Amino acid sequence: GPRGPLRTQGWLSLSGLGNMQYLVFAFCAVLDGVTYRTGTGVTKKEARLMAAKLALQDLLPLMNSQLSLAEPSVHDPPPLPVSDVQVDATVWPCRPLPSPQPCRTLPDHNPQSERMSLAVGQQLSVLLKSHPEFSGCSATVAAFLIQTSDSCEVVALGTGSINTNGCSVANGRVLHDSHAVVVARRSLMRFLYRHLLMFFNKKPSLQAESIFERSPDSPLLAVKSNITLHLYLSQLPKGTARMPPNLRLNPLSMAAWEVINQLSLHITVEGKVFSMSSVEPPAGKMASMSSSDKLTQWQVLGYQGALLSHFIQPLYAQSILIGKTHTPTHAAGGSCVNTRVVAVAISQRAEGITDGLPIHYCMVIPHFSLAPSAMDSGSASSPQQNLSMNWSQGDSSLEVVDGLKGMTIDDSPFKSSPAMASRLCKAAMLSRFTLLVREAERDQLMSTMSYRDAKMRAKHYQEAKNLLKAHLTKQGYGRWISKPPHTDIFNM
Repeated sequence: GPRGPLRTQGWLSLSGLGNMQYLVFAFCAVLDGVTYRTGTGVTKKEARLMAAKLALQDLLPLMNSQLSLAEPSVHDPPPLPVSDVQVDATVWPCRPLPSPQPCRTLPDHNPQSERMSLAVGQQLSVLLKSHPEFSGCSATVAAFLIQTSDSCEVVALGTGSINTNGCSVANGRVLHDSHAVVVARRSLMRFLYRHLLMFFNKKPSLQAESIFERSPDSPLLAVKSNITLHLYLSQLPKGTARMPPNLRLNPLSMAAWEVINQLSLHITVEGKVFSMSSVEPPAGKMASMSSSDKLTQWQVLGYQGALLSHFIQPLYAQSILIGKTHTPTHAAGGSCVNTRVVAVAISQRAEGITDGLPIHYCMVIPHFSLAPSAMDSGSASSPQQNLSMNWSQGDSSLEVVDGLKGMTIDDSPFKSSPAMASRLCKAAMLSRFTLLVREAERDQLMSTMSYRDAKMRAKHYQEAKNLLKAHLTKQGYGRWISKPPHTDIFNM
């Protein structure tokens, strides 16, 4: 029959391509030339049903609001339907995505993002002023900030863009991933331990300075209500967030498969990125999930990790600021593309997971915005390109780690021990956890246990983690890799 207007009738055609490696099929619905979101499934029938469901989710709001969209050219299919609408941090609702909107660039002068970026730059300058010989380590920077009604301060900072090339070691003293956001997050955990020890201190003055308070509806502590957490990234995280911003869906081509491939989970091996949809983790090499994938995980599980989940509720970033520097791939796309693509990479893949998560856990959508670059853009100098710096509020000085070895370098301003293990390593975290258990008088956790035992006993955290892994696999994004269990079986 003839094709009708969008709001009344039209042909529905389905096209797909099987990803035989993971037995996942991808289909997208096309109505009057408009291509809708791709549905995936382990069978063709399941993928078709999902494609039809996603198309209806996008169509019904358009019909109800009487919106009309310009019909795209046959030679220029519509972009991947991702909204550019800015949203405040909230629990991800189970609702259809808005229809594609014109790209809206965030204001160049956002007072909050400028203030946070300035704070990161100032903190980094202070640290490097005492140790200018490590200025070449600051090409890629990530930092966590806490904000109150009248202040904004950097509490954790990390640099780096590589992970270790060694084999897994079962002593907890090797830092496997030295990418900036991973280092900053582990530095944040040290900051959280410090404030938990303040909270459980017998001195009321120290207790009052802690960022934590008791929650009326949970035995777990919560961050004080006037405090919010924010994340600054000097550049897009590796992985899905760096997918081509002009990626388009064309049901008559390989583009549907390409979208699944680009949105899939990624791994990093010695700093190089590989899609899980096309390769298996190389044997004999230490592989880590990409920074984009870890950000997705942290916005569901929280940034506190398993050990701290024994004491506090999940802690989420309310905003993610991206420095206004572009890789060559994205430079022509403009700043709007950066925020849109990173929003897809971090938030959209976990859509609909909240309802099944245990208490306190949810998918939190951070507010994505651009920020001025905290430091002059540049690349790491050759001798320092494998080095990573870390710092958290309260530290006396920087620690510098060789990212390929996962150990502190001889010239590091801070060295925790002659063994050269980083203060961010798993063994160091277990040591702080043991101290905190003793100070908090948590008798049920005082029995001697391995690092792995302590993690596994965080039941709700592990349940949420397993649900997220299963969700990503079911949606066709690939399998989340885990390090060998023996790497966590060690005691202090």
